[in-house]
Amino acid sequence: MTGSNVVKLGIAFLMYFMVQVFVLKDLVLFGDAFCFLYVYAILLMPIEVRSTPIMLLAFVMGILIDVFYDTPGMHTGSIVLLAFLRNPWIKVNTPRGGYDENVPPILPNMGLAWSTAYTFPLVLLHHACFFYLDFLGTSVSPSIVIRILGSVLFTFVMGNVVQLLLYTKKKGI
Repeated sequence: MTGSNVVKLGIAFLMYFMVQVFVLKDLVLFGDAFCFLYVYAILLMPIEVRSTPIMLLAFVMGILIDVFYDTPGMHTGSIVLLAFLRNPWIKVNTPRGGYDENVPPILPNMGLAWSTAYTFPLVLLHHACFFYLDFLGTSVSPSIVIRILGSVLFTFVMGNVVQLLLYTKKKGI
């Protein structure tokens, strides 16, 4: 990974954090659906990045989000779990020809089917972990399920919209 890629990833990381904290923190649909767009900062990291640096970045992102949301460890635990499972899930979803080098796993590069198969289960797992921690594991009531599903759909749609608007397809050599 080149120095310019590291700078771009750092800027993207910072932008996802700032949008989450200053814009999306108070945005709730129907009182149940929350948008945790910051998970895409981890999901859209280049495929070549190993699990340990991703988990460290996820930990930093989670701690920062927890500080602003006043949710001690809930975002951190959820995003680190997502980061831990990201690379094995990418290997499970490897297309027949493999992945092109230095091509990020974004919607314009990979297509809707692959992108959905990659991001949706991980976002669902993140949200399930987060809301389970939020309710302190008391029970799985319909209210938790509605909150998880609504938030997953909201986050997934917003993540795809952001990718389509802000990311461009990487050209081949």
